[in-house]
Formats: sequence, C-alpha cells, structure tokens
Amino acid sequence: MDFLEAIVLGIVQGIAEWIPISSEGLTTLIAVNLLEGSTLNEIITVSLYLHLGTFFAALIYFKKDVVYLIKQVFQYKKADEETKNLINFYVIATLVSGGLGLLILKGITGLESVIALSQGAILMALGILLVATGLLQVWRKYEGERDPADLKLSDGVIVGIAQGLAVVPGLSRSGLTVSVLLLRKFKDTQALKLSFILSLPIVLIGNVVLNTSQFIFTWGSLIGLVMSFIFGLITIHFLLRLSERFQFGWFVLLFGILVMASVFIY
Repeated sequence: MDFLEAIVLGIVQGIAEWIPISSEGLTTLIAVNLLEGSTLNEIITVSLYLHLGTFFAALIYFKKDVVYLIKQVFQYKKADEETKNLINFYVIATLVSGGLGLLILKGITGLESVIALSQGAILMALGILLVATGLLQVWRKYEGERDPADLKLSDGVIVGIAQGLAVVPGLSRSGLTVSVLLLRKFKDTQALKLSFILSLPIVLIGNVVLNTSQFIFTWGSLIGLVMSFIFGLITIHFLLRLSERFQFGWFVLLFGILVMASVFIY
C-alpha cells in the first residue's frame, strides 16, 4: 500500500465509520481497485486495521466521558442513577452485540446470497421507517425527548442486537445503532454520542485485537491510520454540530435517505 492509496483509504474510513454506510464495505470496495494483486483477505485486513484510526478519534474526542465512566465502574454503588444507566447500557449492548456477532460469523459461511438479500432488505426497511418517522416529526415539529438518564435495560439489548447485526457485510454499525436510538426517541445529539462511544469496545475487540496479528506494518499503513484518525475526528465533530443546528426530524430524514442509498453502493 503506497502513500496515495493509504491516504485515500484512510480518508474513506475516517468519514464512512460515522455515517450510515458500511465503512468496511466501502473501504474494501475501493481497495479492490486500488490494491491490485492483493487477495481479498489482505484487503479486509487492511480495512479492519484502519478502524484503529477511528477508534482513537472517538477515544480522544470523548476522552472525558470515557475516563469518567471507567472511574465510575470501580465505584458503581456510589454512582448516580444516570451514570449507572450509562454503564449498564454500554455493558449490556457490548455483551449482546459481541455474542450475536460471533454467532453470525460462525453461520456466515456458505450463506452469501442469503446474507446479501437480508442486508438489502434490512437497510431498505430501516431507511423507509426512518424517512417516514422524519417526515412525521417535521410535520408535527416534534423532537426526541429521551437522554441518558432515561436509558433502560431494553435499550441496551435492542441496540446491542443492532450492533451485532453489523458484522453482516455491508451493514453499517453506526447506521444501525444511531437509527435504532433515534427511533427509540432519543435526542439526536445523544443518539450519536451513545453510538460513537459504544463503538469503542466492540471495534477494539472485533476489528483490531482479532486482526492485528495478521497485519504487516508499513509506512503506508501508518499514513492510512493517521488519515483515518484525522478525518474521523472531523466527521464526529461535524455530525454532532449538525445534529444541534437542525430540527430533529430533518436529521432523521437525512439518515433514512443515506441508509437507503447505501443499498445501491455495493
């Protein structure tokens, strides 16, 4: 992977990780054309490695929240109700998504055609539901009302299932989790923040720890990592600011359109 290829793939990963389009699917699709002579396994390894850049982007952007939550885990009994709800949410969602993801990965072999059909159907149904919800909210001038203080165990389970489904090729982790949180009437900015922080443990375990042993370090890969990190930070900041400036319904509508558009990309 030369410098130009690394720059392109890093930028794509940094942006696509946080919007409702599969970053792994998009970087793999582009890498197939850029990294001529590479096997599919090598390309997938490069794509997964680039997740380390967006992992650090989210970790640094939300460092205060992450440090606070880690400290509160060790004094859980003394934590306030909102903090306990947040900790419970992240733990349950991570466990559910990890377990479901492993089950799907074990059963994924030989089911490519079924998976492709399911992937398109899930994305299209989700997109249509989001567009309908967005239009209704714009019409009624309604905004999401829930925040972390309102988190329930059922939220952790449902969002965990959504994140677990993202191991299916072409499904976007952020697209699924943010969409579910929006549909469960969380405030748009809170939905984004919950989803982005939730990515940290599952991305580290699923996309970094399990794949770094297969990756050979080069200067090109370092450049890709840096670009993924920089553009990941920029995209997180942009989306959070966008969600604060626009009416909730328009934001949901935009997500729905992007989710449906992603069906035709791969």
